[in-house]
Amino acid sequence: MIKGIKVAFSRNKTQKVEEQKDGKKQIIEPPLLSRTSLQKNTSIIVVADKASITREIQKQPSAVAWLKGASKDTVPIGKVPKKQRSSRFHANEKVELEKLPLLKDTPVNKRGDIFIKKLAQCQVIFDFTDADSNLKGKEIKRQALQDMLEYVATTKGSITDLIYPHVIKMVSINLFRTIPPCDHKKLVEDPEEDEPILEASWSHLQLVYEFFLRFVESPDFSVNIAKRYIDQRFILQILELFDSEDPRERDFLKTILHRLYGKFLGLRAFIRKSINNIFFQFIYETEHFNGIAELLEILGSIINGFALPLKEEHKIFLKRVLIPLYKPSSLTTYHAQLAYSVVQFLEKDPSLTQEVVGSLLRYWPKVNSTKEVLYLSTLEEILVVCDHNQFQQIMVPVFQKVAQSIASTHFQVAERALFFWNNGYILNLMHENIAVILPILFDSLYTQQHWNKNIHLMAFTALKSLVDMDPELYNQYKYNYEQNKDKGKK
Repeated sequence: MIKGIKVAFSRNKTQKVEEQKDGKKQIIEPPLLSRTSLQKNTSIIVVADKASITREIQKQPSAVAWLKGASKDTVPIGKVPKKQRSSRFHANEKVELEKLPLLKDTPVNKRGDIFIKKLAQCQVIFDFTDADSNLKGKEIKRQALQDMLEYVATTKGSITDLIYPHVIKMVSINLFRTIPPCDHKKLVEDPEEDEPILEASWSHLQLVYEFFLRFVESPDFSVNIAKRYIDQRFILQILELFDSEDPRERDFLKTILHRLYGKFLGLRAFIRKSINNIFFQFIYETEHFNGIAELLEILGSIINGFALPLKEEHKIFLKRVLIPLYKPSSLTTYHAQLAYSVVQFLEKDPSLTQEVVGSLLRYWPKVNSTKEVLYLSTLEEILVVCDHNQFQQIMVPVFQKVAQSIASTHFQVAERALFFWNNGYILNLMHENIAVILPILFDSLYTQQHWNKNIHLMAFTALKSLVDMDPELYNQYKYNYEQNKDKGKK
């Protein structure tokens, strides 16, 4: 041992020690060594002077790199996630699977037992982060899943009462897991530019999803039996999976949840309420959830089936949940599905139009041109389903916003506003109300000074269409404009 300072390290903490020097006690702060040393279960006693400690640290380049890269106040984050990863943290590596005969080759009286054995086999989880591990077991499970999928899809009477608990258990073990947290950098980057991280175990997961979908869609499927196992807890776990980064998984989940909503009448209200809770958390807390578009797509179909007149709870859902979904910065990832859902409501109850448009105009983005374009798209879709009475109630604020957008220096915003003139139905509405609309639009179109030549051309075409609608009114406003302009020069 080298004589010097005694430094004691224990698991997850360091201890101050005393040094006897010139008859006086001194408290010595222990220096950091390496993560390897700190993570060991046994305590470590290091006896060295300062120079020796430095030499010991330098012998471990990985520890040095970690220490140099670490902030004094934060723990450095590990490797950046790969584009493919597994969301599994525990795998049954030591289980050996035995290949069972195909169900179609099994005598009819023994198929039920083989089916249950295969379902039990498929409850084994494998580690897909290591592509070369347990290849035989992975292949046996894949073949078993494929065999059960074909059996349920093609064989009448394949689903018996005894099968349900085994199916739900197998599906739950394979699908329900903790979704890895999102990389925080992705929250500030453009979500459309980001490549999704695919699930490494998809070769098994896909077959589990396909099997469960066939199971639920089978003519032999009994809701009365299944509702003992497919309950509110099961639905909540399905909904949690919508945060998966793999779009293939979210697509299967969308179809499965829609089927469950259609079959389990007693769970419908709970499903809607649970989706609402996800939206509330997304809007007011996290602003991140991967499956918003898919959930909105399901809701669009549900809204389409709402009976008339609309219930008050459905109107509240539109006002307090759907419309506020226009506020998050990630609107681009789900705008199409959101606009469809909103328009579905307005087609069923046009009296909601004025309130919806008013909310959109209040939420209108001030510094985000991409969102402005999406808001303009929604306005156009709303105008297309408006009747004449509803149009007259909203035309002034709507076309004030259109005029403001035409004058925008951002060419995509101005271009999107001028696209309104490509819609024949909107042109007819404008023609019927030209006396109100022309004064609102005149300045933005007539005094067009945009830097983009295409915007100039589109504005000229739009103005010409207004001239054709009412030449006398146009000439009057042109004359007044020129008169005011001349007075300004004097």
